[in-house]
This record gives sequence, C-alpha cells and structure tokens, in this order.
Amino acid sequence: MTDEPDLRWFTSSYSGGSGTECVECAEAAPLVLVRDSKQRGGPILAVPDRTWRSFIGWVGAS
Repeated sequence: MTDEPDLRWFTSSYSGGSGTECVECAEAAPLVLVRDSKQRGGPILAVPDRTWRSFIGWVGAS
C-alpha cells in the first residue's frame, strides 16, 4: 500500500523539524492510513476516516 502513487503522506505541523518524531497520514477514502515517520516501509494502520476525525477532535480538545 505504501507504493500507491496517489497517496500523499503528510505530518502534523506539531512534528519536530527533522520529520522523524511523528506519524505520517494519508487519505485513502474511506480510510486514513497512519505510519511511523521513522519506518516508512513498516506497518500501516488503516482507520475509518470518521473514527480518525473523532480522534483528532478529541486530541485537539485535550
């Protein structure tokens, strides 16, 4: 799945400057894909986009 040419991976603006202290996300409707920025070839967590939005809302409110 990481070889998909249409996936655009991004990191949070809160990530460290080196880009190795965060997770990366890509939208693949109806899923959001999440991976470790230090191991881009490693496992990918697939989360329903609705669940991801709820999680991000909860984190932002904390």
